Amino acid sequence: MRTHPILIAALACLFWTQASAASAQDKARDTLGIMERVADWELAHPDSASFPVRSAAESRNVLGWIVGAFYTGLTALADRSANPHYADAILALGEQQDWKLGPRPFHADDYEVAQNWVWAYRRKQDPRMIAQVRQRFDAVIAADPSGSLLMNTPGGCFQRWCWCDALFMGPPGWVALSQAVQDPRYLAYADKEYRATTALLFDKDEHLYYRDSSYFGKKGANGEKIFWSRGNGWVYAGLARILTLLPANSPSRPYYQDLYLQMSRRILSLQKPDGSWAPSLLDPRNDTPPETSGTGFFTYGLAWGVRAGLLKEPSYRRAAERGWSVLTKAVAPDGKLGWVQQVGSQPDNVGSDHTQPFGVGAFLLAGSAIYDLQKQ
Repeated sequence: MRTHPILIAALACLFWTQASAASAQDKARDTLGIMERVADWELAHPDSASFPVRSAAESRNVLGWIVGAFYTGLTALADRSANPHYADAILALGEQQDWKLGPRPFHADDYEVAQNWVWAYRRKQDPRMIAQVRQRFDAVIAADPSGSLLMNTPGGCFQRWCWCDALFMGPPGWVALSQAVQDPRYLAYADKEYRATTALLFDKDEHLYYRDSSYFGKKGANGEKIFWSRGNGWVYAGLARILTLLPANSPSRPYYQDLYLQMSRRILSLQKPDGSWAPSLLDPRNDTPPETSGTGFFTYGLAWGVRAGLLKEPSYRRAAERGWSVLTKAVAPDGKLGWVQQVGSQPDNVGSDHTQPFGVGAFLLAGSAIYDLQKQ
């Protein structure tokens, strides 16, 4: 009996579709596996941060940004892994710390953990988990700090978001709380301050953020403007997190989405041949080290945008996949993530054995977005 050519084609198409789906599932399983391995290593080595850092105490401060950013990445893993260990670790830390924030009342670094506590609240609906977040944010709104955002301000400018890292440390927690308790005051404050910071630090020609006002006019070794990779990574990842939280009909959404798309186009153009981004984004050399904290945040933002339907061109998906490839190559067999530029405020040297909790947080966020893309 002769098989009809159309039937053969249909069977071949079905086989290819099933094989492709199986391959995607295998990739997603591998992605989740390496995320868990990296998270397990970090949880087992809480004092692992490479040196130099400003102080050993800072690197071990579980309410500070260094560790807080790791736990933010861990929330993304906990949302995807069937292993309860990761959610349990976050909840245990919150209970251990009585759901507190860092001691400085206005400094964004000291309330980065707010987004983690709001995540816990959404899971458990326990008001204790966000009581101190609400108290802190209510006090900030009442004080309404209005000092200068210039870095050389006498007494400092840190009562407001005067450095670009703060746009990851602060606004996502404010927006998350606003959505969780349906109180528009928190979103309104975040909008106001975000716009003020962007008006100062966003370069409209380069579509990138200066780390702070002290970088205006500074030049790199080849005469290029200095735009720090991790600093812009903080902003870009923060935009993705804000857009994840905002409903489609939010009046605030177009502002953040426009910034996100502007940065996406520029970030795509700056990816290095190996899939990483240079510590100083406009550094013209091709042999810059595969720094993983900036690369992790950019990979996260790109993969999230492809999955969300905001980045439609195939080049964005390829860039995200190349970024993830170079990130996974930086993971040692035992799960330690390397090539993380150390604590600082500018592009700096980095080595293969350098690690930091915030770099692991960036890796986990990137992995979560790649995983979602592979599962699509």
